[in-house]
Formats: sequence, C-alpha cells, structure tokens
Amino acid sequence: MPTEKRSVATFAIRGPLAPTDLPGLCARICALLEHNGSAFAFCDVRGVHADAVAIDALARLQLAAQRRGCQVRLRGASVELRDLVAFMGLRDVLPG
Repeated sequence: MPTEKRSVATFAIRGPLAPTDLPGLCARICALLEHNGSAFAFCDVRGVHADAVAIDALARLQLAAQRRGCQVRLRGASVELRDLVAFMGLRDVLPG
C-alpha cells in the first residue's frame, strides 16, 4: 500500500509577542500547515522572549497543528524558554 509523503514546514516567530498578536499568528501558521499538509513543522523561536504570552502562543500553535495532523517542534529555543516550557509542564507538548 503506497504511503503519501508529507513535507516538513519551517517557520519563525519573532518577539516580543503581545496577546493581541496571537489570533493572527495562529491564522497564518494554520494556513501554512493546511497548504503544506506537513507532518512536522519546525518553529524557529530564537527571537521569542520567555514569557507567558510566548508559551500561550506556542501551545495554541501546537494544538492547531495537531488538529491538522501535524506536530510543531521548537528550534533555537533559549535556555529560559525551554525552562519555562518545562516549568509549565509542556515539555512533552512542545518538544525542542
């Protein structure tokens, strides 16, 4: 039985992020994932500050991606961002 090959999406998020940025950010990333049909998406977070808004954005993106059969993997996360992800219990949800 042939399997469909799915591409990998790559995108970057830059900060600082404001809560009002999140709906538009999610809409743009969802459009990218729907267009690509990607199984994995690598999210470059080098420009993201480690704060609650960033965690909210990343968790929303992961949830939206999962609804499209995709998983987001973080790239370039600072130690502070990785520590905050772990502190909030999201290490398994937001692998990096």
